Amino acid sequence: MNKDGSSIPDEEWERFLREAEAGTSDAPQEPSARARMVAQRLREETGPPQGRRTHQPPRRGGKGWYVVGLLVVVALFVVALDPGRVTGWFGSDDGDAPLAAESVRPSAPPATEGALERPTLGEPFRGSPAARWADGAAGITLPAARATGWMSKKQVTQALDSSLAFLVNAGLDPGVLRGERPAKAIAVLNPKQAATKAYLASAFDNPSRKNNPLLLFSRFEPSYARLAGDVVKTRGRITYRAGERGAVEVTADVTFVYPLVRAADGSKDVARTVVRREIVMSWDDPTKVITEPGTFSLLSYKVDSANGGCDNDTGYFVPAFDDEGAGSGEGPTVDPYDRSTSMGALTQDRDESECGTYTRT
Repeated sequence: MNKDGSSIPDEEWERFLREAEAGTSDAPQEPSARARMVAQRLREETGPPQGRRTHQPPRRGGKGWYVVGLLVVVALFVVALDPGRVTGWFGSDDGDAPLAAESVRPSAPPATEGALERPTLGEPFRGSPAARWADGAAGITLPAARATGWMSKKQVTQALDSSLAFLVNAGLDPGVLRGERPAKAIAVLNPKQAATKAYLASAFDNPSRKNNPLLLFSRFEPSYARLAGDVVKTRGRITYRAGERGAVEVTADVTFVYPLVRAADGSKDVARTVVRREIVMSWDDPTKVITEPGTFSLLSYKVDSANGGCDNDTGYFVPAFDDEGAGSGEGPTVDPYDRSTSMGALTQDRDESECGTYTRT
């Protein structure tokens, strides 16, 4: 203890004793008045120093950081090898994660877990595999473009983009879904193709089984049903190859899931209509086929719909609510979310007048 009552810092005092005992010439002297003032200020700011007999664990900061760094490297390595397992450590449920884009035909139908859960206005895709599908056009996979047939790589890119735009205008446009005429989609159909002209001449004004607008376009009678929200889920892909006479043949195989409520105000009954279409479009060489620039010819089109109205020639999908007839039909049992079966195989054994018996919507 000094005359003014201040004590020498422990570290200085221990060093003083060691060096004094060793007889060194540079043993520290009692701190100066300025040093004592600094020590006093530090004590006031941080509290009194610990006594010489107070236990302090040795500091191993360097080794500790080395261990932490090693653990980080190991963790990053595990993530790279098996990210799914690491995700599971944090309680993530892969069953709720968005699906990756569909690049090839799946090998099996989606699981049926949660299929009995009822959709609500807040969760219109609840209980449906579509809950993990992408919204709108994001669920339709486009392939990389390459020079094919009469088209350069740039022209193939334009053809693929226009094909996607047709699908969006035909199956996702809000006005078309409300029953409006699909003018944008019609504009890219080759007006020189006789079969297309005949189809469009009567499809909207006098729909029939042969000329049914639902083969290409999704429409709902606005006085009967409307979308529940503004999201339509999709899953599918576009492919292409060289066709006849140098044409670029584009095939779209896409499933649309429409959540719907009754048109009446305040309705809370939610139903879903599931529509799968396969459309084959031919982007023809104008030097070999009579066509208009920026249009394609229809080679074929197929549709399969669940809860859209069996044997429906009204020109609109007519969904049933509260499961009243939603899965009825005399045809084979079908899971409308199963994309592992081609459209050709799905419809080849079904009579044109038969509707499938759908396991879920």
